[in-house]
Amino acid sequence: MKDKNDMVFQRFDHIILIILSLLVVFPLTLLVMSSISAEADIIQTGYNLWPKKFDFSAYQYIFSEGSIFHSYIVTIMVTIIGTTLSILVTTSISYTLTIKELPGRNIISFLILFTMLFSGGLVPSYMMWTKMFHIKNTIWALLFPSLLCSAFHVMITKSYFQESIPKEIPESARIDGISEFGIYFRMILPLSVPIIATIGFMKALMYWNDWTNSLYYITDKRLVGVQALLNNMLTDVQYLMQSMDSSMIATDETAVPSLTLRTAIAVIGMLPMVIAYPFFQKYYLKGLTIGAVKG
Repeated sequence: MKDKNDMVFQRFDHIILIILSLLVVFPLTLLVMSSISAEADIIQTGYNLWPKKFDFSAYQYIFSEGSIFHSYIVTIMVTIIGTTLSILVTTSISYTLTIKELPGRNIISFLILFTMLFSGGLVPSYMMWTKMFHIKNTIWALLFPSLLCSAFHVMITKSYFQESIPKEIPESARIDGISEFGIYFRMILPLSVPIIATIGFMKALMYWNDWTNSLYYITDKRLVGVQALLNNMLTDVQYLMQSMDSSMIATDETAVPSLTLRTAIAVIGMLPMVIAYPFFQKYYLKGLTIGAVKG
């Protein structure tokens, strides 16, 4: 009877998972197929899972912008550097907060938690970064503001250290005369692969999708990332479409493919992270669940 009940539960579980998977795959498939559909077909019949006529003009329009490859390089570089720095900053702060003998530990924890609830706002932040740190039109403008360290990530990483790493490990290392830096690099980080992969993927996603820092702090076209470039491209096309009649868009072959351009931009923007996610999934789920057990 127990085996029969288990089999029924497994079948029911598989059906639910298949339905949920289809709910995820369906919009992604619709998005990709819409991006390679003819603009006139979308205007006449709407979005379809299979294009009536394949048309790659949206991608041709995007890649006709010569600077998009340079913007890709900028975004990849910023994502790699920013994610690495974020992991080091987040894990070092989190490990420090697990040391009960740390002077002012509760005050530091309160200040970090306070930033989750309140912020100075855009104008003070802009003035601080541009007037005090002078990062405007530098690569640091894409790395530091709002992205380098997150209070939420510090809290879940701290919880992971407390729940998953036995306190006897750093204590015994201190008795053996190992410094805190040695404990952090030689013991804490190697035992924290799941949480590092978790916050690393979340940070990489944030850096990859960020376009606001480029909007606020960058006027040099050489430092514009791919998301900011695609956003500017979409804004320009929308402005052009306001002065064009819809019938002209549907019939004029030289017209800018506004509808398919939106979906193509979404595909280009999300594709690298979709490809990277399966490599982080195992650690991502484990690190997120363990790190959220206790605050």
